[in-house]
Amino acid sequence: MTETTPEPRAGGGVTVKRAITGILAFQIAMAVVLAGSDLIGALPSLLAGRNAPALDAPVAPGDQVRRYRPGDLPARERGNPDRQGPIPDPGDMPSRLRFSVDGDVALLTGRIASGDAARFTEWLDGGASFDTLRLHSPGGSVGDALAIGRMIREAEVTTFMEPGDICLSACPYVLVGGTTRHVPDDAMVGVHQHYFGENTALPAFLAIEDIQFGQSEVMAHLDAMGIDVRLMQHALATPPEAIYVLLPEELLRYGITVDTDASDEASAQP
Repeated sequence: MTETTPEPRAGGGVTVKRAITGILAFQIAMAVVLAGSDLIGALPSLLAGRNAPALDAPVAPGDQVRRYRPGDLPARERGNPDRQGPIPDPGDMPSRLRFSVDGDVALLTGRIASGDAARFTEWLDGGASFDTLRLHSPGGSVGDALAIGRMIREAEVTTFMEPGDICLSACPYVLVGGTTRHVPDDAMVGVHQHYFGENTALPAFLAIEDIQFGQSEVMAHLDAMGIDVRLMQHALATPPEAIYVLLPEELLRYGITVDTDASDEASAQP
């Protein structure tokens, strides 16, 4: 009896392809659902930032989140471009850090752009000499801010702000580099979530690996500078399109500034 091999069914290949396509479609659908759930979970925070009061609205304890985009800053009073008040005009704010020295006081003003840490190194190597450094910046590149903050600490200089100055977003990581730090009550220091990694278009909830690594670097920097890392609770809870404005008592609590009256009393003790 002769056995014959059955011919393959013409529709078998099509059936397998349909199965594979179905599995891929299911995986894509699951990915969309998971991403959607992350987005839904992030929406309250995002909407809170967009619905927050404008940056120039007065802050009070418990009411410190303000709407913030560097390009939307309110106009400032006209006059000396380095003497801002109350909020800088983005048209007058340099698009990257500008370094200058007047006597023994340096001024860093402008947005912190990628590569500014290297420029700051070159500026120092070129002979820039100062004892104190004034900051006035809406923030920018976190990596460059961390590097500049470390260089400032190595140089053992004091950082300070003047009335009407701002130090927002990544700028506080430069500010804390000072061996001592002075911030008047009518200056503004604020923190929020940051972008990390090469793709700066992705918010934190879509770039988990980058954001976690970046935040670990920020926390290590704050700890090395002697700052209470609990400061980060405000940054992590505030979306990128908003800013958490720190009150004077919080600047003291987290070690960004010091109680000058208490310091004077301690130094006067025999």
